[in-house]
Amino acid sequence: MKLVFAGTPEFAAVALRSVFAAGHEVVLVLTQPDRAAGRGMSLQPSPVKKLAHELGLPVFQPMSLREAVVLEILRATKADVLLVAAYGLILPQAVLDLPRFGCLNIHASLLPRWRGAAPIQRAILAGDLETGVCIMQMEAGLDTGPVLARTVTPIACEDTAGTLHDRLAEMGAQLAADTLARLPLTAQAQAAEGVTYAAKIEKSEAYIDWRLAANELDRRIRAFNPFPGAQTRLPDFALKIWRARPLQCGDGAPGTILALDKTGITVACGTGALCIGELQKAGGKRLTAERFLAGHALRVGQILALPDSGQVAGNGA
Repeated sequence: MKLVFAGTPEFAAVALRSVFAAGHEVVLVLTQPDRAAGRGMSLQPSPVKKLAHELGLPVFQPMSLREAVVLEILRATKADVLLVAAYGLILPQAVLDLPRFGCLNIHASLLPRWRGAAPIQRAILAGDLETGVCIMQMEAGLDTGPVLARTVTPIACEDTAGTLHDRLAEMGAQLAADTLARLPLTAQAQAAEGVTYAAKIEKSEAYIDWRLAANELDRRIRAFNPFPGAQTRLPDFALKIWRARPLQCGDGAPGTILALDKTGITVACGTGALCIGELQKAGGKRLTAERFLAGHALRVGQILALPDSGQVAGNGA
């Protein structure tokens, strides 16, 4: 296939490498403009731009796809397909209508569940037992188009957003390359039932409310790893919690430290308790609970702060 590829983050870069390696002709790569990042806030290229340069592919970084000059550049490619993966810009109808086989999107959920910006995190937050990737024919609605192909994976009890992202990126990359090789395909309309929306993750959602059940807090910690990191605090400093395991029993007011040992820091929740295995003090390094306790004098009975009412957020379902 002769294609234009549109994507920005690492999830998309994995797909670009796969379709290129499969022999598809990538005539143009679209990615978002360079963004300021790092301590010096210097402009940084996206992972897709870096890979495109490595592969010797032409790159175009428009601020919008609505300008006539952008449409002319895309029309001149005479692409069979425009393949999209986490691009971050809206494709107007004029762009959707350009390629011979239309515009296809690699979406990290089992549509129609978790349409929108953060399907990986929302699936973990909701306690879904499985997720997957769909190759969708794009249309004007938000992830509403018919599906050409899909693949499924279970969500393990230890999966974080990071581990699930990496697995789905590889699955989506392979599925995209295979789908392009089999075009044209008959797409199947999404079911009208079971539609949920995966709203963008807000940093305020990461504040831990110890009044919630331990199982739910475990899902939040995993869903917000690596970004933005589940947060709590002691009177003197803030903490990020990277790994924990729920316990069925725990007797104490929510947020109270119940036990301290090599296995972790056990904290009472609304139901059950959470044993924290890896955490990080603000400005410090990620440490196992054992190493953290060697340098910080926590004690049984200390209480981790509850979030302000304005910091508590739902899961977007």
